[in-house]
Amino acid sequence: MGQSQGHHPERSVAAPRQAQFSAGGPAALPAVSAVMPVRDEEKHLAESVRQVLAQDYPGGLELILAVGPSRDRTEPIARQIAAADDRVTVVPNPSGKISSAMNAAIKAARHGVITRIDGHAMLPAGYLRTAVLTLIETGAADVGGVMAAEGVTPFQQAVAWAMTSPAGVGAAANHTGGEAGPADTVYLGVYRREAIEKAGGYDETMLVAEDWELNYRIRAGGGLIWFTPELQVTYRPRANLRTLARQHFRYGRWRRVVARRYPETVNPRYLAAPAAAALNGLGCVLGAAGLAGIAAQAPPFVRYMALGLVIPAIYLAGVTAVAAVFARDLPTAVRARVPVVLAAMHMCWGAGFVTSPRRLAQPEGPQ
Repeated sequence: MGQSQGHHPERSVAAPRQAQFSAGGPAALPAVSAVMPVRDEEKHLAESVRQVLAQDYPGGLELILAVGPSRDRTEPIARQIAAADDRVTVVPNPSGKISSAMNAAIKAARHGVITRIDGHAMLPAGYLRTAVLTLIETGAADVGGVMAAEGVTPFQQAVAWAMTSPAGVGAAANHTGGEAGPADTVYLGVYRREAIEKAGGYDETMLVAEDWELNYRIRAGGGLIWFTPELQVTYRPRANLRTLARQHFRYGRWRRVVARRYPETVNPRYLAAPAAAALNGLGCVLGAAGLAGIAAQAPPFVRYMALGLVIPAIYLAGVTAVAAVFARDLPTAVRARVPVVLAAMHMCWGAGFVTSPRRLAQPEGPQ
């Protein structure tokens, strides 16, 4: 995002301010409501819940599972967990949207601190204690850290490298890390409930980027979003090229929604992938026309269009060079996949941004 104070309402309150909670000691820590939107999470749900409930947090903890329509055993597993532990509550989320799941879970929550947790996220030990202490010390409205992508297969490891590298996602601290301080958004997030309510809750027209959009409204209302690199949550990347491409196409589509709604947030980092996708697309179209012209012995100006293929060739050479130079410490099987992963992330995100229809995020339109 842009760096002016107008783009960052929280810059004026970057210094820690007086906390609204008592910071007298561990026993004074406020109780936390952990909220988890879940759908098709049979594989990871039980372990994710276990790591939440095992947190060494002295202030009191409850967990609300907002369960969407699933094609697996997510709902039965969630209800078994709730039946076995009275700290866990299950609420329905008929729409399956993350934003509506968050609103339903927050409505059912009892406490003044709300932490979002994904159904496949694995919280490290001490996560809640560190996050809430940071919330108190900084006076922030929302505190969070890094989506620490870790892969298992060579493809996932290549995606993890790209997700934690400026070559893949730009300089976003919630992906690449950095120093503690004010931020546009953070991964997951530990919120003061009052900040969410003051901002009007999650926008249920947003299918993607719902956290970013809420955090923007919190910042616009004077709230501080605080990034701390101490909070690192393990994230498992997509397992194959098809699902990675689909994920980033959706990201691009919905980031365009954010850009339309808040044009002041657009900066060159956001426009890099759309520009690259548009240029590569144009180069491929011109190149194909030129090759067809050569085959048909068309006039010279048509055949010269084949030079358009230079554009995607330069791009491919660039991502290959990035892998060769910056990913040289990776195993060969992983490094070999990095150019394909980078190209998929850039091109699909950019294509989604360029083709994003205006009907998205309109309550009266199809979602």
